[in-house]
Amino acid sequence: MNHLSGELVRRYARGDTEIPADQLWALETHLETCADCRKLLAENSDNLTELLAGVWANVQPDTEPAEHRRLSTWFATNALPWLGMTVLVAILATVLDMFAQVGPSLVLLLAPIAPVLGVAAAGARGLDPAYELISSTPRAGLYLVLRRTVSVLVVVIPVLVLAGLPGNVSPALWLLPCLAFSVGTLVLGGWLGMGRAAGGLAAVWALSVVGPSLVRDALPVVLQPVSLPFWGVVVVVGAVVLAVRADAYARLG
Repeated sequence: MNHLSGELVRRYARGDTEIPADQLWALETHLETCADCRKLLAENSDNLTELLAGVWANVQPDTEPAEHRRLSTWFATNALPWLGMTVLVAILATVLDMFAQVGPSLVLLLAPIAPVLGVAAAGARGLDPAYELISSTPRAGLYLVLRRTVSVLVVVIPVLVLAGLPGNVSPALWLLPCLAFSVGTLVLGGWLGMGRAAGGLAAVWALSVVGPSLVRDALPVVLQPVSLPFWGVVVVVGAVVLAVRADAYARLG
C-alpha cells in the first residue's frame, strides 16, 4: 500500500489551503483507511490536542434528567391541546345528553373517534419539535408510536367512561370501536400521515354515522352489540398490518 508523503501530511496538518482539491480528496480518503498515515498526521498536528479541547469545551452536556427523557417516549407535549379539546367535547356531549335530549347519546356517538386527534398528535412528525431527537433513541419507531398512543388512551378512555355515566352509556358499546379507530389512525398514518388519517376517519364517521343517527333519532347498527365482532376483527387486522409495516414508523422522512 502506498502511503502519504510526509510533506503532504505536514501541509494538511498545518491547514494549508493551497493543496489542490483532487489531492485533498485523495488524502482524506486515504486517511480513512490507513492507520499509519493517521498516526503520522497526529505526530505532525501540534495543535490537535488544543483543537479537541476547544471542541469539547463547546459541547453542551445533556443535563436533562433521565426521568424526563423516558417521559418523552411515553407522552408527546404537542398532544396536550388535542387531549384538552377531547375532554371539552366529552363534557359538552355529557351536558347535551343530560339536558338537550337530542336523540341517541352524543357521548356514545363521539366516543369511537374521540382519541384519534390525540393519537395523531402523539405520532405526527411535523407537530413534535423533538421528533428527530427522540427518533434517534433505541426505542424509536413503532414502539415509540405505540407507547404514546397508549398514553393518549389512558387519558381519554376514563374521561369517556365518566362522561357516559349520567346517560348510562355502557363502555362495552364504544370501547372496541374506539380501539379500532385508534389502530386505524396508526395504520393509515403510515401511508397518509397521522393528521390526514385522523381527520379523514373523523370526517367519515361524522358524515356517515353521527349526522344520520341524529337525523333519524336512532342508534346506528355499528354501535349496537351485534357489531362488536366486526370491530374486533378490525382491531386484529389493524394490529397485524402495524406489525408487518413496523419499519415505516422508523423513518424520519
